[in-house]
Amino acid sequence: MSDKHGLKDKVAGKLKEVEGKVTGDKARELEGKAQQAKGKVKDKATKVKEDLED
Repeated sequence: MSDKHGLKDKVAGKLKEVEGKVTGDKARELEGKAQQAKGKVKDKATKVKEDLED
């Protein structure tokens, strides 16, 4: 299964961010935010590609 819309990264990133907030681990929280951003970039790139193909 392909994750071309970045859903896996968005969900996993949110979980890491929440885990970091709960445990007070700023590095884990930032890692989660970065992973969420990666998922959003994948989503945007896929949408642009799909728009160009139409």
